[in-house]
Amino acid sequence: MHLSRDVVLLITHSGDFFTIDRVAEALSKKGAQPFRLDTDKFPLEVQLTAQFDKSKSYHKLEYGTHSISTEQVQAVWMRRIWEPELSKELASKYREACIRESQATLDGFWDSLKGARWVDDLERINAAHNKLRQLRIASEVGFVIPQTLVTNKAESAREFFHQVNGKMVSKLLTALSYSMEANSSFFLYTSAVKEEDLLDAESLRYCPMVFQEQIPKQHELRVVYVNGNVFVGALDASVYTASKVDWRKPGVETGSWQHHQLPDEVVHRLQTFMSKFGLLFGALDFILTPSGEYVFLEVNPIGEWGMLEKDLDLPISSAIADALIP
Repeated sequence: MHLSRDVVLLITHSGDFFTIDRVAEALSKKGAQPFRLDTDKFPLEVQLTAQFDKSKSYHKLEYGTHSISTEQVQAVWMRRIWEPELSKELASKYREACIRESQATLDGFWDSLKGARWVDDLERINAAHNKLRQLRIASEVGFVIPQTLVTNKAESAREFFHQVNGKMVSKLLTALSYSMEANSSFFLYTSAVKEEDLLDAESLRYCPMVFQEQIPKQHELRVVYVNGNVFVGALDASVYTASKVDWRKPGVETGSWQHHQLPDEVVHRLQTFMSKFGLLFGALDFILTPSGEYVFLEVNPIGEWGMLEKDLDLPISSAIADALIP
């Protein structure tokens, strides 16, 4: 079945739910036709054809009973790109090449959509994932940021530990692969560092890490930015113990999300920060200290927000739909 020209492509994976459904529903209410592309289903269940003839090119995407051409796509929501699910019957010696070629083919398809409105452009998303750039720009726009050290030198990590009076956490600059995520929650999430942890710090020579001062918390904030609009959820930090420094860890009892309003000055800095990355969407983490100071931690340009819409009835999906179809 062919769709009309007012198609909005939703790029995600087959395990995604709630947020993708809410955005699709909001787009339908605006008269647009959402087309969900589960990237993990390519190439086994999704067919993609790109044809070039002299000065013309034609791209077609088929998934289930629906098909679209790039000329029909008015806007694109970049939610998630997932690794292909390939048959177990495929010989392992071919698997890496098939994944690589599939991802390269999708990259070419994204390029064919350059005339559509993106939330957000892939190049800008990739640039914004740079956490050191985030800290630099956050500081430039006036946000308070934690004292931070990135190093592969063991002695520097030990010196920093004493510099912050033993209140130190560690994190990574990049996300782990899917296979590593299942077994490495210590490295995937922000973790408190004890002095005995640094006895084996010489292993840093194999992999640098990020170390930050541990900021005292009154609330942890998830701030969702959508095209100038700001939606905030707050967690009471007293609900969970100091050793559990990251509310995203599985099994951490966080309590319920609460409404929170940012001061106008923080909102203005946030808007300036996002404009410097050229992003229409971002999920940002802040700490509100007991003294009332807002401390910037990071921004995830494709971060989660479903819990805020579900628990606080914040109209984030509608705001995303408005950003896609102004």
